[in-house]
Amino acid sequence: MSNRILVLYGSYRSDRMGIRLANFVINGLRSRGEEVEFIDAKAIGLPMLDRMYKEYPKGTAPEALEKLAGQIRDADGFVFITGEYNWGIQPGLKNLSDHFLEEWFWRPVAIASYSAGRLSGARAATAWHGTLSEMGMVVVSSTIGVGPIAQTLSAESEPIGEGGKALERSFPRFADDLLWWIEAAKAQRARKAPPY
Repeated sequence: MSNRILVLYGSYRSDRMGIRLANFVINGLRSRGEEVEFIDAKAIGLPMLDRMYKEYPKGTAPEALEKLAGQIRDADGFVFITGEYNWGIQPGLKNLSDHFLEEWFWRPVAIASYSAGRLSGARAATAWHGTLSEMGMVVVSSTIGVGPIAQTLSAESEPIGEGGKALERSFPRFADDLLWWIEAAKAQRARKAPPY
């Protein structure tokens, strides 16, 4: 039985390089038989956070927010595709995620980071780890870091060069780790209700 996985991406740039990594992860998970849905913060276009989803009276949240809340609640796990902006978290992805809280609870999340430079978004991945944990998700230990992204993935999201070979070698463990935690969390949720 396949798992429902949301791949969330947050770049608002006009020349979005991280979409290459998002597509690579989506294709990799789908090739394993998983049901993967792409969540693009730019396409959804939520305003800067004023009111969280839970702060709207039932049935009055904007349509995009209501739809996304359902997608998050129905997912078994998540992958955050994050670029690094000035040593930190991508603002578009952070804004999207902050609109929700309880919807994220009790599901695993994996982080795939990227940058134009050699550090592969590692500082953004580190910052996301604490943030996502605080939001009630279990952050898996395996990560992917891609950089320089233009020398690792082609415009068609195909691995290229030595960086692409390294990415292909690291993806199976990344996916295995996420899927192990998804199965563990599903079993635990089926066994007993979360404590709150």
